[in-house]
Amino acid sequence: MLTASGMTKSFLGHTVLADVSIEMFPGRVHGLVGENGAGKSTLMKLLAGVHQPDSGRLVIDGEERTFSHPVQAQHAGVSTVFQEFNLLPERTVAENIWIGREPRRGGLVDTGRMRRDTAELLEGLGVQALDPATVVRSLSVAEQQVVEIAKAVSHDARIISMDEPTAALADHEVELLYSIIARLTGRGVAILYVSHRLKEIFRLCDEITVLKDGRLVTHQPTTELDEASLVRHMVGRSIESFFPDPLPGTEPGETRLVLEGVGNGYVDDVTLTLRAGEIVGLAGLQGSGRTELLEGVFGVQPFTRGRMELDGRDTHVRSARAAVRQRLAFITEDRKAKGLALNQSILDNALGVVRAVFPGTTERSRKEVPGVLSSLEVSARGLDQEVQYLSGGNQQKVVLTRWLSIAPRVVLMDEPTRGIDVGAKHAVYELMRRLVADGVAILMVSSELPEVIGMSDRILVMRDGRLAGELPPGSTEEQVLALATGAELTEDVA
Repeated sequence: MLTASGMTKSFLGHTVLADVSIEMFPGRVHGLVGENGAGKSTLMKLLAGVHQPDSGRLVIDGEERTFSHPVQAQHAGVSTVFQEFNLLPERTVAENIWIGREPRRGGLVDTGRMRRDTAELLEGLGVQALDPATVVRSLSVAEQQVVEIAKAVSHDARIISMDEPTAALADHEVELLYSIIARLTGRGVAILYVSHRLKEIFRLCDEITVLKDGRLVTHQPTTELDEASLVRHMVGRSIESFFPDPLPGTEPGETRLVLEGVGNGYVDDVTLTLRAGEIVGLAGLQGSGRTELLEGVFGVQPFTRGRMELDGRDTHVRSARAAVRQRLAFITEDRKAKGLALNQSILDNALGVVRAVFPGTTERSRKEVPGVLSSLEVSARGLDQEVQYLSGGNQQKVVLTRWLSIAPRVVLMDEPTRGIDVGAKHAVYELMRRLVADGVAILMVSSELPEVIGMSDRILVMRDGRLAGELPPGSTEEQVLALATGAELTEDVA
């Protein structure tokens, strides 16, 4: 259906895609993987008409095409579902799907027909519970994802690109996406699927293309690859242990954080202890109260009952600024909305917290920032580069640098590796090991169970706003899920 050959693109003299070729076939899912900055998003945007290639050739159904605008790509049957949705929150599902193409009767928008067409479209995707009249701002992330896919299908798309479609979805929502993809491929639609989650790449994709540093590394049928070989292609080296072992001499030390029966409007009666030199994983389903617990500790949603102790002293953290003064750091789940000032430079972002809370140490921190960025292997043109132009993995490293500048004693991490590639993940894990070796205590929320199990010295599991239990290191995914859901373990798993 589609052949892109020799695709090359440069920005400001920097080549981000060099002589990359890809083919797509009816009814097949083509996986596109690589580290952040490998060129995946650029290739998708060339196919979508967002950018134009400097050189290369695009052929669709045997006809050579050039796109100067995304609308031209849509008319040619190519649609893209980007990771960041392009929806109008105050409009309904139907209005978002048909915007600019609304059916009319007598010069007026035919709302009834538009909603009927939307219902038929959603039914064809196997989605029954989504009302076309619902306002988009009231939808979950998964439901908004469905709206984006339905909008793509409404253009009679025969080629659909999906960029990290499961990044913000819970497990049960992921299954809905999988079923939609199966229906689309059953109709002969070709899917280009970009994801950092290797398990779903192997589950969904018929073939896999690997990019690295803007160049094609390999293209193979999925059956000829396994996770170890795919990681090797992506990062250019073998990762002996994806989750690094604790550094020699790392031992749990003095108590850093104590919570006794704390609660607010979101969590209730939580008691835990966090010691220097340990990583405690916080697992649970979405909505179980994991993020809200971190926000309570950090003063974003202050606890209204119970007792909190930091380094042996009772404390009442009522704001984020007060938390920072106590040397608490919070790596938020949404780095773009809450963790970074995207239109500011790397240096300004790295110094943001210090300037706001410890202005007297700004100059000292300014001298330390280049070394920290170098140790994290941040790839950028210079400290003056705006953060919005960095890859996701490099943006996350800037977030970490921002918080390391306050010399934290307790680090709260909410989905610290979400949406970043395997190489960047490994760098984050190594940093976590260095921090706890230096006596920092880490409380980490993650929806990726292998990450929780691979990095945690202890695992706490939340359910319905309360702690459901504690598990030792090396526990199984089944044991974690049993606590998270309240399910009974079978004897062989127990």
